[in-house]
Amino acid sequence: MATPSYPPKPSPGDRVAVISPSAGLPELFPRPYELGLERLREEYGLEPVEYPTTRKMGTTPQERADDIHAAFADPDVKAVFSTIGGDDQITVLPLLDRELLRANPKPFFGMSDNSNLLAFLYGVGYHGGMVMTTLGRPGAMNPVSADSLRAALFTSGPYELRPAERFNDIERDWAARATFDAEPESRPGTGWTWVNADRVVEGRGWGGCLEILGWLLMADREMPRDVSVFDGGVLFLETSEELPRAEEVFRTLRNMGERGLLQRFSALLMGRAKTWSFEQRNTPEQAARYAEEQREAVLRAMRAYAPDTTIVFDVDLGHTDPQVVIPYGGVIRVDGPARRITVTY
Repeated sequence: MATPSYPPKPSPGDRVAVISPSAGLPELFPRPYELGLERLREEYGLEPVEYPTTRKMGTTPQERADDIHAAFADPDVKAVFSTIGGDDQITVLPLLDRELLRANPKPFFGMSDNSNLLAFLYGVGYHGGMVMTTLGRPGAMNPVSADSLRAALFTSGPYELRPAERFNDIERDWAARATFDAEPESRPGTGWTWVNADRVVEGRGWGGCLEILGWLLMADREMPRDVSVFDGGVLFLETSEELPRAEEVFRTLRNMGERGLLQRFSALLMGRAKTWSFEQRNTPEQAARYAEEQREAVLRAMRAYAPDTTIVFDVDLGHTDPQVVIPYGGVIRVDGPARRITVTY
């Protein structure tokens, strides 16, 4: 497998773009946003550059596309960060100038609804590291997230992921100032669960938020006609705070199988399930049941379409805390016998 050509990395002191390709939530919740900008400056030595839609709700897809173009075209901007996700970035994709973005490759950091742009930019993006969540975490950045982001930003080469010793998936109100007086509470990690762990897989990573990938499939966007490009690759998936039902998870994966996608990948990294939201405040018992039902749904689909695929459950790559950064289109090594996962930044 040929090593992908990664775009140049920023260095401390460089300017980086901060854009809102989905929702302009910095307008509604300035506290985590400002905190994220502060940490970009003080902890990473980067100078954030804002754009017309960065702090503005209700912008048009064209306005957001214009900001994406401006951020990538500016030679003084060395990386691009998304503020947050949303639910309509798919409407921005048809307005993007593919040639402009290809001619000006630079690292892009985002997740959730930004799975749209990550798929569009395949090979120059990083799943994770958003300003309002990873960087704007109350109290302090999670050390696991902070170290992973630093490595992805400034280094090149292998970086080993490890199961989180503690994690959290319960949100607090961004509108309440007291939320930012202390770090979120956490509970003991559960480790990774391995399936078909008798081999070593090394391939390019593709995936993101499962709900967003389902929308892309429905709209027939950013999916190669020849899915053999994914042969031997590593699929990584996670689910959002909308807490999709297990049956919905199964159906989306089933449809990916019917399209011939699941069979192409040699390994699947399944992110730790988000089990709590403001709309569905699960008890610990309900949360555990939700996570188990999601795992069974994933296994049901994989047994039907890709029974030999190596699977690792509960990798901290999604909407839970901490969150490691995954290179989108970059090399991921899944070593089943050694129970190790290594990404190449």
